[in-house]
Amino acid sequence: MKREELIKKWLDHNLSTEEQEAFEQLEDYKDLIQMDVALKDFKAPDFAIDNNYESLESHLKSNASKRNQWSTPFLRIAAVLALGFSIYYYTTTLDSEFNTNIAQQTTIELPDASTVNLNSNSFITFNESNWIETREVKLNGEAFFKVAKGQKFDVITNDGTVSVLGTQFNVKQRDSYFEVTCYEGLVAVTHTDKTVKLTPGHTFRIIDGKLLANEKGNTTQPSWLRGESSFKSVPLKYVISEFENQYNLEIRTDNIDTTRLYTGSFTHKNLDLALQSITIPLNLSYSKTEESILLKRE
Repeated sequence: MKREELIKKWLDHNLSTEEQEAFEQLEDYKDLIQMDVALKDFKAPDFAIDNNYESLESHLKSNASKRNQWSTPFLRIAAVLALGFSIYYYTTTLDSEFNTNIAQQTTIELPDASTVNLNSNSFITFNESNWIETREVKLNGEAFFKVAKGQKFDVITNDGTVSVLGTQFNVKQRDSYFEVTCYEGLVAVTHTDKTVKLTPGHTFRIIDGKLLANEKGNTTQPSWLRGESSFKSVPLKYVISEFENQYNLEIRTDNIDTTRLYTGSFTHKNLDLALQSITIPLNLSYSKTEESILLKRE
């Protein structure tokens, strides 16, 4: 692998074991590591990463074709300094990204000690280095937030923004489905320039563009943290979608109205029990193959 490619992958913290070994063999490896350490406490002004990296990359390519110039102390120091500043600017503006696969969950700690439980097939990003100035978490999927006392930040989704202050709440944003439930404290949900405040037990839900009223619940956390998905008057197509997020199987339907409303729950730990929990209340049956499930009318 080329030298500049190794350095760029190092900046991304994305070196494989073999690539790490090759990176450590670079003649200026120790200089790069020392510069990275020295710049960790450096306070940087606003900076355009793309332009700087393009300039650095051009410099690296020039040096690669003229390797003997690295023996000149002045040029060597100047190049390492340029790379060191680029490392700092690059790493301090880089977002932290976390995602889960189907049937996978994970827990993430935010820079303010708040925690996020990320449900399956979900994606979250935030900027750890710039957290004080930009308290934003971007979410695609579903997550349960437990906010540290006195802390405040916004959860941004494609369908709306959730503003919080010392609270516990769940956000679910998938295709044409947006739901926010408050479990503790106070949550403000902004959707299409309108803001609604939720107190514990209340839910804000929009399905297929329609705002739905919800009765007050009495649970203290979302059911998916206990290993099951629960629904109240939700179209079957969204129940099927969530089932596919928890089990690595495709569900097909045979002349079934997937807009029918479903109330109930299914477990994440037993496939047949989960299918029965969905099909029996709706008078449906199912058949299985290795890769898919067919729902049928009885």
